[in-house]
Amino acid sequence: MIRRTLLTLCACLVTIGTFAQKHSELQDTTINNQPYVILNNGLAMPRFGIGTFNVPGDSIMADAICFALKNGYRHIDTAHAYGIERGVGKGIKESGVPREDVWITSKVWPTEYGEGKTLEGIDKMLDRLGVDYIDLLYVHQPVGDWRGAWRDMEKAVESGKVRSLGISNFDAADTLFTAVNEWARIKPVALQIELHPYAQREKWQEKAAEKNIQVECWFPLGGAMSNGALFRDPVLMNIAKTHGKTPAQVILRWHIQKGFSVIPGATDHGYISENINIFDFELTPEEMEQIHELNKEKRFFNMSLEDKQRILTRAELPD
Repeated sequence: MIRRTLLTLCACLVTIGTFAQKHSELQDTTINNQPYVILNNGLAMPRFGIGTFNVPGDSIMADAICFALKNGYRHIDTAHAYGIERGVGKGIKESGVPREDVWITSKVWPTEYGEGKTLEGIDKMLDRLGVDYIDLLYVHQPVGDWRGAWRDMEKAVESGKVRSLGISNFDAADTLFTAVNEWARIKPVALQIELHPYAQREKWQEKAAEKNIQVECWFPLGGAMSNGALFRDPVLMNIAKTHGKTPAQVILRWHIQKGFSVIPGATDHGYISENINIFDFELTPEEMEQIHELNKEKRFFNMSLEDKQRILTRAELPD
């Protein structure tokens, strides 16, 4: 029960032309028919990946990761809080895909924050994943001693254990986003936030673009708390019918055409295949505008910064 509560908390704490113009410094490229973004540190990150939140066990996780990698996925988003990093590592090994061809993203939890403490947490993370380095490491939540965590994360970059740093859920307050970008010696390359057609987060698109930071979207399909609302939206259903696709595929295609990185979660092989099957069609400008008009800035998970500070800094995780 405690694990489920923590998982729920950590995930949730997990105009078109204007944004495209401002985002132009983050260059896109295509490798094996998939879009990559050249981040502000020069590294190429796949913009489409698989999320690993709320997976019930390492064996299921390993199977999903192995299948995903064998079917074209090259980006895995995970976190210590999800409790399945060992399964992620096992799936990578079983897939036969070389480590250097897989982009691994993970996140450190607030109870691991602090100079010295975070470095120890990173070493344990590498051990759980069974890898020598992490491609992108996020501060999972902007609470507690996140500055101390960032200092250790910078040291991990310098030692080669981590390649890039990011900020997750730093949309909790403008001051937090401003602080890390002004204060950090190694700047964040990505901002991970809840973003989907009902909550397009236009303010945060703008703020990220101004700092040349890639936007990565959790709950891109709305998440469990949406009860499938996006899939039943008449506009999305009609566009899907036009292209012979599902509403989920239309939503994910919208994310890609907007220039975002997107990490839908799935363990079912059918859904894993469905989610990545979005590179054989393109939404028209009119369809993109129809989806743009769906924006209500309606998030499906809301938790105050005060509650995050009170609850998450005490939520110890097992190794």
